[in-house]
Amino acid sequence: MGPRFEIETFLTVYHDVIDEINAEREREGIEITCQERFERTLERLGYSDPAERSLLAFHVTRVHMDGVRKVTFAPPERSDAVRRLAPHFRLGLLSNFDDAQCGREVLLDTGVADLFEAVIISAEAGLRKPNPLIYQRILTMLHVEPRTILFVGDTPREDVLGPRQAAMRVAWVNGRGTPLPEGIPEPDLVVANIAELPALLGV
Repeated sequence: MGPRFEIETFLTVYHDVIDEINAEREREGIEITCQERFERTLERLGYSDPAERSLLAFHVTRVHMDGVRKVTFAPPERSDAVRRLAPHFRLGLLSNFDDAQCGREVLLDTGVADLFEAVIISAEAGLRKPNPLIYQRILTMLHVEPRTILFVGDTPREDVLGPRQAAMRVAWVNGRGTPLPEGIPEPDLVVANIAELPALLGV
């Protein structure tokens, strides 16, 4: 990255930017992409030319996300569960992920991407769960009423509270058996693994 790059300085600035972005996400319910994170970091490190900064941030993002992709995978039993569900239910995917390209590549790697009728990745939407607008967006894409949805996910705020506030039913994936945090409503179903869902839903 040239003479302006020192790893300790970079990491200090980078973590400050992460804290700033997390606060913005929490406050505004928006997504801020991985590339934007690196652009902000580079600007504070003295990369003042916008074109240079954007290009460098793009390349750093791709290297970073290539690494993320290499260590991200769906266990076979979970992909198999999706295959069992697909003939009986319409499937949608709503993911908080800050790089759209990598998010879609990871989905393709599972081998079940074509089984999802609607896919929303927060980096493309500019919104993050539990922003109510992002749940409305998936409903619009699927042309369904919220009461017909069973929302499946593993994070209490994003995948239980948010969908419940959008009037959806919820299946909470709680692999560690941890109690629900205070203020989170009870889900309709609790499973330790997505692989349990087909049997519970009778397929």
